[in-house]
Amino acid sequence: MGKPLYIAEKPSVAAEFAKALKLNTSRKDGYVEAENGIVTWCVGHLVTMSYPEVYDERLKRWSLNTLPFIPEKFLYEVIPAVKKQFETVKGLLNRKDVDCIYVCTDSGREGEYIYRLVEQQAGVKGKQRKRVWIDSQTEEEILRGVKEAKDLSEYDNLSEAAYLRAKEDYLMGINFSRVLTLKYGRSISGYLGKDRVVISVGRVMTCVLGMIVRREREIREFVKTPFYRVLAGFDIDGFVFDGEWRVREESMYFNSPALYKENGFKEEKTAKELIACIDKAVMENGQGMLTGKKDVNIEEKNTGDKEKALIVSNENIDIKSIEKHMAVDSIEKKKESKNPPLLFNLAELQNECSRLFKISPDETLKVVQELYEKKLVTYPRTDARVLSTAVSKEIHKNIEGLRNYPVFKGYAEEILNGTGYKTIAKTKYVNDKQITDHYAIIPTGQGFSAINSLSSLSRSIYEVICRRFLSIFYPAAVYQKINLVMGIDTVKAHGEKDDKEKKHESFFASFKVLIEEGYLKVVKGCEKKEPKDGTDSKEGEDTDIKPDVNTIERLKKIKKGAKITFDKCVIKEGETSPPKRYNSGSLILAMENAGQLIEDEDLRAQIKGSGIGTSATRAEILKKLVNNGYLALNNKTQIITPTQTGEMIYDVVDLSIRPLLNPELTASWEKGLTYVAEGTITGEEYMTKLDDFVTRRVNAVRNLNNQLTLREYFDRTAVNYKKVTAQQKTQAQP
Repeated sequence: MGKPLYIAEKPSVAAEFAKALKLNTSRKDGYVEAENGIVTWCVGHLVTMSYPEVYDERLKRWSLNTLPFIPEKFLYEVIPAVKKQFETVKGLLNRKDVDCIYVCTDSGREGEYIYRLVEQQAGVKGKQRKRVWIDSQTEEEILRGVKEAKDLSEYDNLSEAAYLRAKEDYLMGINFSRVLTLKYGRSISGYLGKDRVVISVGRVMTCVLGMIVRREREIREFVKTPFYRVLAGFDIDGFVFDGEWRVREESMYFNSPALYKENGFKEEKTAKELIACIDKAVMENGQGMLTGKKDVNIEEKNTGDKEKALIVSNENIDIKSIEKHMAVDSIEKKKESKNPPLLFNLAELQNECSRLFKISPDETLKVVQELYEKKLVTYPRTDARVLSTAVSKEIHKNIEGLRNYPVFKGYAEEILNGTGYKTIAKTKYVNDKQITDHYAIIPTGQGFSAINSLSSLSRSIYEVICRRFLSIFYPAAVYQKINLVMGIDTVKAHGEKDDKEKKHESFFASFKVLIEEGYLKVVKGCEKKEPKDGTDSKEGEDTDIKPDVNTIERLKKIKKGAKITFDKCVIKEGETSPPKRYNSGSLILAMENAGQLIEDEDLRAQIKGSGIGTSATRAEILKKLVNNGYLALNNKTQIITPTQTGEMIYDVVDLSIRPLLNPELTASWEKGLTYVAEGTITGEEYMTKLDDFVTRRVNAVRNLNNQLTLREYFDRTAVNYKKVTAQQKTQAQP
């Protein structure tokens, strides 16, 4: 009777399979064996694609004459550093007493590729092969995966897509890196005073470089525009707040070219005119008591902060001592609900950890991978932010497990004492259509024996995942919101006869207070807060005023037409803000949601689902760009900026193979890979398109003669970095 062979992606996963299957194994060299089964492992990739010189020794020397390089048949080889383990796995795969192979590599495109390469290189024939597809490494999930394992042939389309993705990156990387280095490498190295520069480009990597450089240049070219808002200080029974002027149809400034948006002016003098008009209306229309001259001038005073406050006063009377009021034009009272956010996928978690802990996406992935291998969370390399229907039916087990973690015991018991978790399948948090390979990252409710071995960072990230998970079983947070509009009648003069037209100016204030905590009680400490530098605030907009509950109750009693005292009008000077630089977290999200950069709807829909790169590769792409010296990552703030070399390479690509810089290219190729995985198109059709693209682009670069034009681009870039010496410039070779 034959034995089953289980092949995992790494030794730690293999150990979990042996444990779950309750195999009484003995340790061998590179595998473990029992009477009723064998478990072995890869160590990541054991096989890789061969370099061009393996096809022909002459290809080791880079030359334009040997490009494009597109082999008719691709060659593969064992990675020397892991040859011993490959030979072990090869021997086991071909052992006569092994009658069934269970493929237990990671459940995704890359895991599929890792095994298929090994099987191909090992020459496996005539064996039954089954695919184990799991979402966590708990014993129950492993046993379910083995029991429900499907024939490996059902994953042939996924395998084909994996092979094509690798061929695509290989052909673009080798051909485009070589042709651009041969054509422009000396120009860059000469300009920078370096011996040699290799221009490393890739389908995904260069697109990300383009995103960073474009953003940096938008910031440099941004011209700040000042604007001036008018605020009035109101007082309701001792509760003091500001109301902001905004234009309405009855305002004297409706459709005026002097406006900056709806709540400010382009010039300070216009804001002064408005304040003067309001004070004049107060004095003339009985909306305040004032005697003496009606002619006013404008005094400028310094409030002591960064913004100016311009106060209109009468020549003879201190206007601040006069009680003035406006009428309530409208009051809107409503309750506002805020639902718990969707669960974490890898990109969202990387962004959250960048914000909370100032760590790179690569660090986050390492931690969550550790949590996965210790059975604490589900599979991390996922794009989904929801649960599957099947998982939702058993979700009580995950919640029950969290009762064993003191921090969450109370929350878990509160959820289980209710009924919300029983109907979670009817909510937006469960959607089978939004899941490809794996559902969202959630705690398994197991693995607590490993908690004490976690670093403080790993434990903090685990708790962030748990809080997000538990929050979806709580009700929405509820806010009481009140919107007040105060107004004052004014007049607008026309022509020399000083004809007057009645107008009305309005001031707005919004109040918001939390009245039902809901899910917020679970996520305390994880809420997004406004940064102290104000970089996330909207131009010219104040956030909601947050009074206490008693004040809200007083505000709710205000009626339309009521008079509200106001003190003075001030001008708040602001200026438009440039786009923000990407940080490591926001860049990962931008890569995932790059559809916003694409106009074509079909392409946009595709890239929204798959993004630039994959959840498994995005962190590594960013790390490679930093290691190559194309991007700089501030470890303290996680802000990303281009280097001078990175900008120069951007210019080279922009003037030679521009599509590499745009998300459209990634979108179109990702769409093709999805079609292959779905069986909509064949691998041959995909390769024909790929071969044509590489050939046309390489030949086009060979015929270019734009080095002198590039020098001008290099000069413009250089002024933003350290001074380029005259010697560096003379060394540059066109």
